[in-house]
Amino acid sequence: MNKKETYFLSQPHQPFFILGIVNAVIMMLLFALGYKGIISPTIDTLTLHSYSLIFLVFTNFFTGFLFTTFPRFNQTQTIIKSYYSKIFYANAVASTLFAIGIIISRDLVIVAMLTAFISHFFIIYKLTNIYKSSMSADKSDSFWILGANHLGLLSHLLFIIALFIPSLLNAAINIAFYLYLIFLAFSVGQRMIPFFSHSFAQKGKYFIEITFTLFVLKSLFSTSGFIGLELIIDIVLAIYLFREFYSWQLHPFNSPPILWVLHLALFWLPLSFALSAVSLIAELFLDTSFYFLNIHLLALGFLTTVLIGFGTRVTLGHAGLPPQADKFAKNIFFLIQAVVLLRLLYSLNIAFGWGANFLFDISFSAWLLLFILWGARYAKVLIFGKKS
Repeated sequence: MNKKETYFLSQPHQPFFILGIVNAVIMMLLFALGYKGIISPTIDTLTLHSYSLIFLVFTNFFTGFLFTTFPRFNQTQTIIKSYYSKIFYANAVASTLFAIGIIISRDLVIVAMLTAFISHFFIIYKLTNIYKSSMSADKSDSFWILGANHLGLLSHLLFIIALFIPSLLNAAINIAFYLYLIFLAFSVGQRMIPFFSHSFAQKGKYFIEITFTLFVLKSLFSTSGFIGLELIIDIVLAIYLFREFYSWQLHPFNSPPILWVLHLALFWLPLSFALSAVSLIAELFLDTSFYFLNIHLLALGFLTTVLIGFGTRVTLGHAGLPPQADKFAKNIFFLIQAVVLLRLLYSLNIAFGWGANFLFDISFSAWLLLFILWGARYAKVLIFGKKS
C-alpha cells in the first residue's frame, strides 16, 4: 500500500467524510431524476430520498466524526484502522449497490440496505464498547449520543421492513429523523459548541432529558398525524431551546467564522421549530401542505450547517492545519443558508400554488454545488494530507 492510500485511511474521519460527500451528490441526483420522472426508481421516491440521505450520507459523516472523537470523549484508546476500514468498505459497497439497484433492481436495493444495516450494527457495537470501557468521570453526554445511535439502528431496521409493510415508513422516517439525526447532532453540539466557545454558563437542569422527551413527543405526534399536539410541541421546543441557547452567552457576532457557523446551526433548531409551528397553523387553517417544510428546515438549517461546520473543523484540525475558516469556507457557510432559503421558497410555492416549480431545480442544484465545492476544497486534505 502506498503512502497516499495509507494516509487516506490513517484517521477514521477521512474515508467516511469522502464517502459522505460523494453520496450527497449521487443520492440527491438519483432522487431528483426520479422525482422529475426522468428515471423510474425501483423503490418509491420518498424511501429513496429519506433512506439515502439518512443512512448513506449523514450516517457516514456521523461515523467519521464519532469514530474520531467518541474515544476522546470517553478517555479510551482510539479505534484501530483494521476495524473502521472494514466498516468503510462495507458502507462503500452498500452505497454502490443502492445506487445501481435504484436503476435496475429492487432486490439489489434490499441487499444494499441489509449490508448498510449490518455495517451500522458494528458501528454501534464499537461505540457501545467504548462507552462501557470509558474511564471518564461524567458519561452523561456519551449516554445520550449512544442512545441516539441505538434509535438510529432501530429506525434503520424499520426502513427495511417498510419495504414489505409500507405503513411503517412514516414511523421509520420520524424516528430516524428526530430521534436519530437531529437528536444525535444536538447531543454532540450541546457538548462541543459551548466548549469551543469558552462558555461556562450552567445548563438548565435536566436540559437533555427534557429535550429528548419533547423530541419523542414530536416524533410520536408527527407519526400519528396529531397536528394540534405536534403544533404545541413545536412551540414549546422553539421557546425552550431558544431560552437555553441564549443563556449560554455564546457571542456569535464576536466569534471567528469557524465558530459562528456552529452558533448559527444551534439557533436554527429553535427557529426551525418556530417556523414548523407557523406552517402547521397554516395547514390547519388554510387546508394546504407545506411539503415537508419542517423537516427540511431542520435537515438543512440545523443538520447540514452543523455538519459542514464540524466537518471543516475536524478536517483541518486533524490534518495539522489551523482550524480557521478562510474566505472560501465562509462563502460555503453562506451557501448553506442559501440552500435553506431556496428549499423554503419551494415549500411556499407548493403551499400557495405559485407555479414556480423551477425552484426545485434551483434548490437541488444548490445542494449539489454545496457538496461539490466543499468536497473539492477539502478532498486533498482528507485523501493526501495536503492543503488544497
